[in-house]
Formats: sequence, C-alpha cells, structure tokens
Amino acid sequence: MKKSMFHIAVALMASAGASAAMAAVTPEEAARLKADLTPFGAERAGNKEGTIPAWTGGLTKSTGVLDKGGRIPDPFANEKPILQITAKNMDQHAERLTEGTRALLKKYPDTYRVDVYPTHRTAAAPQWVYDNTFRNATRASMVEGAYGPMPKDALGGTPFPIPKNAWEIFWNGQLRWQGESWYVAGNGYQITDTGKAVLVQEGRVQSVAPYFLKNASLDNFNGEYRLVRALNAGPPIRAGEAILGRLNIAEDKTSTWVYLTGQRRVRKLPNACCDTPAPMAAGVVSFDEVEGQPGRQDRFDWRIVGKQEMYIPYNTNRIATPAKDADVVGTQHLNPDHVRWELHRVWVLEAKLKPGQRHTSVRTRYYVDEDTWATVLADRWDANGTLSRMIFTNPVVLPDTPAITTTIGWGTYDLVSGSYYVNNIGNQQKVQYKIVSPPYADTVFTPDALAGEGVR
Repeated sequence: MKKSMFHIAVALMASAGASAAMAAVTPEEAARLKADLTPFGAERAGNKEGTIPAWTGGLTKSTGVLDKGGRIPDPFANEKPILQITAKNMDQHAERLTEGTRALLKKYPDTYRVDVYPTHRTAAAPQWVYDNTFRNATRASMVEGAYGPMPKDALGGTPFPIPKNAWEIFWNGQLRWQGESWYVAGNGYQITDTGKAVLVQEGRVQSVAPYFLKNASLDNFNGEYRLVRALNAGPPIRAGEAILGRLNIAEDKTSTWVYLTGQRRVRKLPNACCDTPAPMAAGVVSFDEVEGQPGRQDRFDWRIVGKQEMYIPYNTNRIATPAKDADVVGTQHLNPDHVRWELHRVWVLEAKLKPGQRHTSVRTRYYVDEDTWATVLADRWDANGTLSRMIFTNPVVLPDTPAITTTIGWGTYDLVSGSYYVNNIGNQQKVQYKIVSPPYADTVFTPDALAGEGVR
C-alpha cells in the first residue's frame, strides 16, 4: 500500500535516536506554523470525512466567570451524543478506542459506555504564547540532562511545535499551556473493588507556571516551569496535610516537600517521581500518573508509534455541572452521563522499561492530543504483560484563559482489581476554578510558607 508523506515522516521520527541532541527547525519549517499547521503545531485542516473539523482559532469568548472564580460553565451543554459505543458494538469502532477503553467496556458491559459528541477544536492561547511558540521553533534545542534529554532556550510557548522525536513530544506535554496561574478546588476519591467511594482528600490547589509568565525571559528563567501547592481540608484524619512541588526542566533540580500534621513539620521527599506513591492521593496513584503526564523519562526507551484518530475525553466541562460528587463518581467507573468523548487526532507514544531499571509498569502507551500536547489517556502493562492500569483525564475548556486544562477529574483505573481513583471532583464547591491574576507570588511556594499553613 502506498504510504503518504506524513506516514513516512512519522516513521522516520520513530526510528530517530531519542537521546541525540536535536537542533531547532529551519525558518522554512517554522513558517508552517502560520500556514498548514496551527500555532501549536497541530494539523490545521480537518479530516477527509469532516468528522474532525479544521482548527479556526479555538474557543476564546470569555464567560466572565472564571477570572472571578466560580463554577465551570459548559459551552456545549445542549449538545447530544452522535454515537454511543458499548460492549455490544465496540468491535465496529475498535481502531479508534484505546486498549484501556476497550478493557473497561468488556469489564463493565452493562454500565460503561462511550458517548461521542461532535468534535470541537477549542484549544486556544493568547497571541503572545503563539509568538513565543514560533520563536521556540527556531531557537529551542534538546540537550542531555541528568535524567535524559531536556529542552534548552525554550520559553513561554510550546518548545517543539514541529517535533522530530518522542522526547520533544514528551516535553511539549510537560510544558503545555494551561494558563499563567490558577486555583482549583475538588475532592479525591478512592473507589474500592466493592464500589465504596472513600474520600481521600479535599484539595485546594494553587499553581503558577513561571515558564509562561509574561515578564519571563531566557536571561532570568531558572528552569522552574510549574510551582504547585496542594492543601488538604479533609477528611478529618488528613486535614491540614499539604504538599509543595517546584518542577524544573532540569529534573535533578525538581524539589517536593510535604507537611506532616502528626509531626508538625515540613519534610523534603527524597524520590518524588516515577512509580513512587503520591501522598496527595493517599498513595493510590503514582507521581507519574498525576494529571496524566509522564514523570521522569530516563527509566524508559521512548518511541513514536504514530498519529491516529481516536475517541478521547474532550471538552468535558459537563463533568463539573452536577450538584453532587456522587452524581459523577460511580461505583465502578465515572458516570458516563457526565463524560464527553470526541474524535481527535493524537500522537501515540510508547515507553518501555530499560534493562536493569525498575518500575511497576514495564510498558506505557500515551495518547497525546495534537492541539494541546496534553496526554489525555494512557494504558499501562505490568511485568506479567497484563494490561493493568488506565490513566485518564477529562480535558476542560477554559475560554476565559483561553486554554484547555487537564487538572479536573483525572485519575487511574486499576483494571485488575476493579478499583479506581479520581481527583479534583469539585461538584460540591462554589468555586471550582479561578484564574489568578496577578499570578501567585514565588513566596507562596516555599517550605516556610507550607509550614505556615499547618493547622494541626
């Protein structure tokens, strides 16, 4: 069968050595960001069938809600599904479903389904982010870091909008645009294999992205791309706990601290990465499953599998609309009534554990949205070759920013035990999300500030 130039290009990228230092693209290649590619590097055109529309600028009309703080509105509340996929008809749509999604359909044939809605390419950013992305295309490169390749001379936009290998796609996801600074309130639940929802945390999460601050420059940027502080208001046994992270492009410089109420002191975590259980989720998920994004990459060999049209959760603002968390958090899985799926193009990456390395998941396949560079879904296999876990996010469109965020309703299904975890379910919150302007100060994200928040 005759291969298109696109598939040939993907094959060449997949075979390229991921650890090699990569140079920026040429000005001629970068010009595509103002022609056949979107400013972030996605294909601007729709597909031949018209089921994926062309990108025309995204959703940028402000709701006037989130800059003040409030409940997340749903711009597509009146739309109805155009397709429902169940265990009965999933074989007809198998090529557009991840293995994890198919596994859930098989495991819960009577309750789990995929409601597919019309596709809306809502991804957007301010013009200055597009301008920075265009500059990054011709100035950013990949250099060897302590834990694998890392970007150099990238700031304020997608670092590699025309990626040449899996490492560049990985870093596009880590440095994806979600805004400058924001606040999220929501609860985390562990749902046991018997269907009992256990409240694990009542989170109040503050974030700032120094990589995207308007006043940042390459001269004063120290590599810290996200600062996050999560305070726990409950349940009573965990009230007062907190975690602080300062994430750095040079991953050996990333630092994480926790506040322990029993000891009334702040401790630095020695290994806040990889398959280490994450304290804010009571150890139910690992650090490299938080918000769907991969963690430190050095334990794995990475490759590009290809680019595919897939059904993925998207524009899932409807997950935030019910009045109660219990309306969303089901006994076996999230309530399908409140999860919106759409057809989108995704980059498919695969990470395989290197010989001599250790991790609970020896292989992971990531599905990265072409419009935002966010990992939306991921499937994980254990050492026995069993598909054991499915990481999921529920991308929410924020036209007030404008951006798409994966901080709402992310989690992991344990496909072996039947339990699952979901985080930042804020249906019972008056303020689910707030754009913070001016951004949080750097002093908010220090161990001393964390200690000052201690309530027990």
